[in-house]
Amino acid sequence: MRLLSATLAIAWKDVRLEIRSRDTVVSALIFGLIVVVVFNFGLNRTPGSLAPAAPGLLWVAYGFVGVLAMNRAFAREQEQGALDGLLAAPVSRDAVFLGKMLGTLAFMLVIEGVLLPVFAVMLDLPALSPTLGLIILLATIGFATVGTFFAAIAAQTRSREILLPVLFFPVIVPVIIAAVEATALVLQGGPMQAVWTRWLPLLVVFDALFLVICPWIFGYVFEG
Repeated sequence: MRLLSATLAIAWKDVRLEIRSRDTVVSALIFGLIVVVVFNFGLNRTPGSLAPAAPGLLWVAYGFVGVLAMNRAFAREQEQGALDGLLAAPVSRDAVFLGKMLGTLAFMLVIEGVLLPVFAVMLDLPALSPTLGLIILLATIGFATVGTFFAAIAAQTRSREILLPVLFFPVIVPVIIAAVEATALVLQGGPMQAVWTRWLPLLVVFDALFLVICPWIFGYVFEG
């Protein structure tokens, strides 16, 4: 219970700060809208021509937007000299990591929820699907878990905006592949058995694995 309360307190602290400043969500949302508009008008669009590429375009946009949100996970504490204080708080490192991860997850889900209908309207694709919502949720958990860990490491360097994508994207490749393949099957009406027996289990296993590994390594790296 103490771990849960500390985790929720840290996550709620980030949410309250974001509600006051709105710098992370607004900047990432604007960037995401620009990416979607550029994809829509920058490609040679003909009826049905973008349908095969739509899942990839969607997750490229989500990946770019996610990196912006992750960059801010520890940046506020680092800029104000409060990161050491946060790590010195009388709570476990697991609570610090999980609280930051939940905050990042909330920001990403809000942004993705706004971008999805815009993307669907521009590319004339169905967006209201419970299965697609589950795919986005599981993939975003993987994004937030891995991204929060590398954001903590990158925040202590001078080039965190460059270092975070370099560390993040090679590790998150399995999630991107599974999310793109599953999204393609949902949007194009493919066989749903592959979604439920192959791609969703891959996302679940990845999330479970890194939800154990990342807090453990985080506590080891930032101990003392």
